Amino acid sequence: MELTWHERSFAELTNEELYAILALRQRVFVVEQKCAYLDADGYDQRSRHLWATQGGAIVAYLRIVAAGAKYAEPSLGRILIAPDARGTGLGRELVRRGIAAVGNAAIRIGAQAYLERFYTELGFVRVSDEPYDDDGIPHIEMLRSAAP
Repeated sequence: MELTWHERSFAELTNEELYAILALRQRVFVVEQKCAYLDADGYDQRSRHLWATQGGAIVAYLRIVAAGAKYAEPSLGRILIAPDARGTGLGRELVRRGIAAVGNAAIRIGAQAYLERFYTELGFVRVSDEPYDDDGIPHIEMLRSAAP
């Protein structure tokens, strides 16, 4: 089945799209990863939302947080692949599309530490010395320089 890609500002999201995004984020980050945290953190309204659907269901998602909202640089966050779509290369495609959507700017991310190699392969460089705890999961800061 073919993927359909979507990108919208918060104001452009339909109620159904927002509900599906939040439901998948909670399924992955709260239930699967067992992190009790406030997903509605105030950044969604200042973000663009990028996702892929397949057969009407969201299979990949990330948000592009505007520069100055969370970090000085734009940021990619809440990056996820639905459990049944993992291992297909979709994660790389999602992050590449997120990078392209940002354009020619540096991008900072707070990455789960175990994904350092994945993000390094996509041009990010670790910029934090030690991992930090974010809701019980070790994270590192990574930066991708602006394209020349």
